[in-house]
Amino acid sequence: MNLFILRHASAGERRPNPVLDRKRPLDKEGKRYCLQLASVLNELKLQFDLIVSSPLKRSVQTASLVGTEMGYESQILMSNALAPEAAFRDFQRLLSECRGYENLLVVGHNPNLSQFLSSLLVTPNANTLPHVRLRKGSLARISLDRGPATLQWLLDPRPVRALYTTSTKSSRRKTSRK
Repeated sequence: MNLFILRHASAGERRPNPVLDRKRPLDKEGKRYCLQLASVLNELKLQFDLIVSSPLKRSVQTASLVGTEMGYESQILMSNALAPEAAFRDFQRLLSECRGYENLLVVGHNPNLSQFLSSLLVTPNANTLPHVRLRKGSLARISLDRGPATLQWLLDPRPVRALYTTSTKSSRRKTSRK
C-alpha cells in the first residue's frame, strides 16, 4: 500500500474556543494551495483509491478540494483516527481497515500526523523516534508493502508552489505591443 499523509492546508489563526476551532475553515491561501497541490499530483499521474479525512472542517475541505481537482469521485470517509486527539493505535486500526487499497490518502492535523509518520518509520530496535516536520499542506508518501515502512518522498508547500508555477507558465513567447 502507498500511504499518502497530508496535513490540512492553511486555515488562519487558531481559535481559543475548541468548539469553534473544530469548525475553522481553510483561508483563501489554503484553498489556493489545495488546487496547486492537486495540479502537481495530477502531473505526477497519481490517483487515490480512497481518501480518509479528519472530521474537522479544515481537513474535510482540504481532502475535498484536492480530491475533486484530481478526479476522485468516491465519497471521502471521515475518521476520528485522524482527529487532533487521536492516538497511534487508532491510526494503526484505520490503516488495517484500509489495507485492501493501493493508494490511500489521509488528511489530518499536527502534532499527531507527524507523530504517526515518525512511529511508522521507526525501526524495531530504535530508542528514539525520527523527527519529521509536516508544515501545513505537506504531503508524505510512505510505502507499506513489505517490512518496515519506507518514506518515499516528502513534498513541502514551497516546492509544490514552485512546481505549480513552472508547470502553468505559458509556452508562448511574450511579444511587445507597439
